[in-house]
Amino acid sequence: MMTQIIRSALVMHSAERMFDLVNDVRRYPEFLQGCTATEVINESDDVIEARLTLSKVGFEQSFTTRNTLSRPHKMEIRLVEGPFSRFTGTWYFQPLSDDACKVSVELEFEMASRIAGAAMGALFKQVAGMMVDAFVKRAKEIYD
Repeated sequence: MMTQIIRSALVMHSAERMFDLVNDVRRYPEFLQGCTATEVINESDDVIEARLTLSKVGFEQSFTTRNTLSRPHKMEIRLVEGPFSRFTGTWYFQPLSDDACKVSVELEFEMASRIAGAAMGALFKQVAGMMVDAFVKRAKEIYD
């Protein structure tokens, strides 16, 4: 079953700053609950490929995405490898002024296995649902 998550927030930070924060995959374990490890596999000016490991209550799962970067407005996420039969997403950073923007994320995913899918799907839905809030909080910690 396909799951769709759409979240957004208005923040008092520039689109550039918020884009850079979301793109800083290496720091996710410092503030993104449920994310226990990251590994950047490949990185250039317009693409980053990274593996994220999510964990909760002894259940751990990793997946790899390739993110196409259109700084500072958009980041498109595509699955490379992981427990999903389908996974796509997009982050949007809409400037409202020099120091404010609207941050939005749209994710669609479907688990490949029903058995692993139940646990991983619930974990991923929880992490994804909190992502925008986690990045807004992180921006306040770093930029304020």
